[in-house]
Amino acid sequence: MSRRILVTAALPYANGSIHLGHLLEYIQSDIWARFQRLRGRECFYVCADDAHGTPIMLRARAEGSTPEALIERMQAEHQRDFTAFHIGFDHYHSTHSPENRELAEYIYSQLQAGGHIARRSITQAYDARAGMFLPDRFIRGTCPRCGAPQQYGDTCEICGATYSPAELKDAISVVSGAPPEKRNSEHDFFKLGDFTAWLHQWTRGRDPGAIQPHVDPAVANKLEEWFTAGLKDWDISRDAPYFGFAIPGAPGKYFYVWLDAPIGYMASFRHFCKLHPEIDFDAFWQADRATAEQTELYHFIGKDITYFHTLFWPAMLHGAGLRTPTAVFVHGFVTVNGRKMSKSRGTFINAHTWIEHLDPEYLRYYYAAKLGAGIEDIDLNFDDFIQRINADLVGKYVNIASRTARLLNRHCGGRLADPSRASMAVPQDPARRSALAAIVSAMAELIAQAYESRQYSLAVRQIMKLADLVNRFIDQYKPWELAQAARYDALQEACSAALDAFRVLTIYLKPILPALTAKAERFLHLEPLSWADLATPLAPGHRIRPYEHLMTRVNPASVKAILAASEESLQSQSMKKESPMNPIAPEITIDDFSRIDLRVARVVRAEQVEGADKLLRLEVDLGDQTRQVFAGIKAAYEPGELAGKLVVVVANLAPRKMRFGISAGMVLAAGPGGQEVFLVSPDSGATPGMKVK
Repeated sequence: MSRRILVTAALPYANGSIHLGHLLEYIQSDIWARFQRLRGRECFYVCADDAHGTPIMLRARAEGSTPEALIERMQAEHQRDFTAFHIGFDHYHSTHSPENRELAEYIYSQLQAGGHIARRSITQAYDARAGMFLPDRFIRGTCPRCGAPQQYGDTCEICGATYSPAELKDAISVVSGAPPEKRNSEHDFFKLGDFTAWLHQWTRGRDPGAIQPHVDPAVANKLEEWFTAGLKDWDISRDAPYFGFAIPGAPGKYFYVWLDAPIGYMASFRHFCKLHPEIDFDAFWQADRATAEQTELYHFIGKDITYFHTLFWPAMLHGAGLRTPTAVFVHGFVTVNGRKMSKSRGTFINAHTWIEHLDPEYLRYYYAAKLGAGIEDIDLNFDDFIQRINADLVGKYVNIASRTARLLNRHCGGRLADPSRASMAVPQDPARRSALAAIVSAMAELIAQAYESRQYSLAVRQIMKLADLVNRFIDQYKPWELAQAARYDALQEACSAALDAFRVLTIYLKPILPALTAKAERFLHLEPLSWADLATPLAPGHRIRPYEHLMTRVNPASVKAILAASEESLQSQSMKKESPMNPIAPEITIDDFSRIDLRVARVVRAEQVEGADKLLRLEVDLGDQTRQVFAGIKAAYEPGELAGKLVVVVANLAPRKMRFGISAGMVLAAGPGGQEVFLVSPDSGATPGMKVK
C-alpha cells in the first residue's frame, strides 16, 4: 500500500516579509515533500499565512488601511517569494478564512464539552490612551533584574531574565507611550495540565508502524523541563479590540492567534479538499479514519515554537478527538557568516533581495548541504557558499553534461551508443557504460534513507562523491582526445556512459533542485523522471537535444550586492515614519544627549504662515541674537497669545531650509498633537540666552 502523507510548514506571519531564516524551513519541508512524490507516494504539502493578532491590527491602523487589505497584500508577496524559490505547495491559504473559523469553533466547543476550558479573571496591563489591553511585547521598560532599558514586558534580551509586565520598571505602552494601568478581565484558559500523562507518553512514543518518533529524542529531553515544572493553563482568549475570530458566547473576546494559527494547517487542507473532492479530508484528520487508512501527518517547525507544536497542539487535537501528528520535525536557526541574522549588520536578508541578485536554487542546495535531522543552527557562510556552489553544482554535476553532451551532438548526431554491441572501442572494465550507471544507481537506497530521515547533508555528500566518480571516468577516457583522433565510436560510448550516470544523478538531485534538473531532463530529451526510473537506462540510440546552458558560477560581486542592498534597505526603512510596532528609536548615549544646547528664548513675534496648515512663524530672542523658527503649534496657540512668552529652544540645531524660509532652531513642546500641544516654558525668572540643564 502506497503511503499517504500530509506535510505542513509553520505559517509565516502576515506582518512581515519572508527572509532567509524563514526559507530554511520551507526549503527543508519542500525537499522532503518532493522526495516523497518522487518515490510515487501520495503527498500533499500545504501552508497558509498566519493572519491574526494585535500586531497586524496596529500595523494596518498605522498605514491607514484595514487588516484585511494588509493580509491580502502580504499573502501575495509571500506567495511571490515562495514561487521564486520553487516551494511547491499544493495549496496556500490564510488563517483568516471561513474554514479556519469553523474548525477553531469546533475544536473549542469539543474542548469545552470535555471540561478542558476554564474561565477566570486576571489582571492585565491596559493602555487607557489607546483603549486596549497590551500583550507583553507591547510593553517596554527597564529590566527588573539587570537594569537594562527598553526591554520587552516578558523577557530581557540583555540578561535573559523572564518576568511579568508588572515587574518591569518605568513601563510604557509601545502603542501610545502611556504608562500601562492594571485592569481585570475574564479570560478562557486551556487546561493543558489535564493532558500531562498523555503528553508525556506521546512525546516519547511513535505511531504503530511509523518510521519516525513523534518527537526527536533531543527535543523530548528538552520538554522534560516543562513536565518537571508542571504544565500551566494556557490563556487562549484576548480582549477587543483584536483582529481575529470572536469566541462564541463570549462578547468582546477573541481567540488568541496561537489557538487558530496551527488550526490553519487543517483549514488550508480542508479548502484544498473542497477544490479537489476526490481527496478525503477526514481520512487525514479524524482520529479513527486516520488510523484505519494509515495516513501520515508531519509538521516542520523552528525550535522557537517547539512548545506550541509538541504540547499545546497535540493536546488540543487529542482533546477534540482528532488525529495527532505522526511526527513534528524541529530545525535550528540561520546565522550569517557565523553571526545571528542582524539588521544593524545588514545580514538580515529578505527573500526578494536574494532573488534580485542570485539564483534561488543556490540557496536550496547550500541549505541542503548543511541540513541534518537535528536542531543545530545553519550558518550561511558566504565564502563557503561561493566555493560549494561553484565546486559542486557547476564543477561536478553540470560539468558532466557540458563535457560530454556537446561532443555527442557535434560528432554523433546527439545519439547514444548501443551498449549491446560488442565494441572494443572502450576497454572492458568496470567503468564501462552499463557498469558506471550500475555503480551510481547502487547508492539509491542509502540516498533515499538520507532523504527520508532529513539527513540532506549526507545525501548531498554521497551524490557529489558519485559526481566525482563520473568526472574521473570522463578524465580517464578523454572524449575530446577521441574526437581529435576521429575515434567517434569510442567517443560515443564514453559520452553515453557519462550521460546515463548523469541521468541517475539528476534523479537524486530532483528534490533539492527542481528547476535545474528540469533543464537537464529537457536536454536529455526525457519526460520528468521519477525514482522508479533509476533502473531504466537511456535507450540504445536515444537522441538528446542540443545542450542548453544549465547553471553559471556564483559571482562574488552578486553576494556583495545582496549585503549592500540589505544595508541600504535598512537605512531607508529607518527614515520612514515610526510604526506603533517599533516606536523606540535607535539608542543614543549620554554623550549624544549632552551635545544638545537648550536655551531660554523669548517670543518677540508670532504670525500665521500662508499656505501652512500646522506652522506658525516665530521670531525668538536668545539674548545676543534673534532667530526665525517655524513651529508646528498652529492648532494649539493663537499668534497673539505667544508674544512675550518664554520658551525653550534647541539652539544648536542646524538651520533647515523650508518652503516658507529658514528655520534656525526648534521650540520644545509636548503632547499627543493637535490642540493638545504644550510649549515647554521655563520659570518666569529665567532670561533669554540662559542655558537649560
